[in-house]
Amino acid sequence: MKGRISAFQSMGAVDGPGVRCVVFMQGCPLRCVYCHNPETWERNGGFETDTEELVRKILRYKSFISRGGGVTISGGEPLMQPEFCRDLFQRLKAEGIHTALDTSGIGDLQAADTVLEYTDLVLCDVKFHTERAYKEYCGGSFRQVEAFLELVKRRNVALWFRHVVVPGITDSKEEIQALHAFGKGYPSLERIELLPFQKMCMTKYEKFDMEFPLKDVPVCDPETIETLKTYMSDLEITGLTNRKRYDKISSR
Repeated sequence: MKGRISAFQSMGAVDGPGVRCVVFMQGCPLRCVYCHNPETWERNGGFETDTEELVRKILRYKSFISRGGGVTISGGEPLMQPEFCRDLFQRLKAEGIHTALDTSGIGDLQAADTVLEYTDLVLCDVKFHTERAYKEYCGGSFRQVEAFLELVKRRNVALWFRHVVVPGITDSKEEIQALHAFGKGYPSLERIELLPFQKMCMTKYEKFDMEFPLKDVPVCDPETIETLKTYMSDLEITGLTNRKRYDKISSR
């Protein structure tokens, strides 16, 4: 099965548990204002490969990634090439390798469900939790994200939420409380990752002669992340839910 990818990372440590190989797929239908991978937007960018070639490459690192790690498909948006992702995950599962799908949840739901059949963990980037904000800042529909997460719930796939904390946009306690409350609807949710907004991507935008939409927004400082992590921990302690949900509130 052939597909187009933007990059391959052999020893990643921030896209799921443990040490992982990360496949960055090419193509994304969203245009998030804080996107740090604009080179992955165009479907025909990157380079062509096939799943057999990728599996051979990944197996070179099996002794490293099999000890609590695995393989993550990221992007771009992986669900723009669902057949490729399904085939790769199916082959990796046959090799006993843990699979993680790093996605916004935007894509054909029927095709996405076939990918989830071979997915051990979903890393869902919950960017915004209202239809208005999702359309304004990402150019997509939050209802599509909710529909995808219902598939995750039905299959009971382990789930992490990822949330980029942007000063003045998504850094309020109200935003975090809404994210926490939203997570209550997903029994397999294990973790919420708060990701600080950075601007290291600006060199990429300059390379492509593009303007970074948030160039005038300051980066998110570590103190803000720690404050929000403490606040979310307090929400857990106050007993918004009495069943096991996520085990960690993390940041990187």
